[in-house]
Amino acid sequence: MTSILILSGPNLNLLGTRQPEVYGHATLADIEAMCAAKAKELSLALAFEQSNSEGALVDHIHAARGTHDGLILNAGAYTHTSIALMDAISSTEIPTIELHLSNIHAREPFRQQSYIAKVAVGQICGFGPAGYPLALEALATHLGHAA
Repeated sequence: MTSILILSGPNLNLLGTRQPEVYGHATLADIEAMCAAKAKELSLALAFEQSNSEGALVDHIHAARGTHDGLILNAGAYTHTSIALMDAISSTEIPTIELHLSNIHAREPFRQQSYIAKVAVGQICGFGPAGYPLALEALATHLGHAA
């Protein structure tokens, strides 16, 4: 069965209470439940991890190699700063979709720079929690997975 890891970066554990005017009211648990329902519909195996630590995120990417067929990554602020995450994706060669709840291209200039985009197969941003099931569908299609 095709397996996808959804990896969430710093401050995403605070979803639902952190700047709801930007990130909405859905919690990370709400998003995980939405993804689990979509994964079941698509016959995908799914795993979730979240960390506020850059090194732990790199470790999760390394551990995904040989375990998961694809990665959906919301790296949060590390999107704009982390060459280490970019290198981990590149080194493991795991097809990755970069995901953001907000439209990073319509925000502050520093948020418009993405190191992850340089090694991702695509980027979904600005659709709030609805971006997650979109990312699952897109990655399943990219991987040639048929439900």
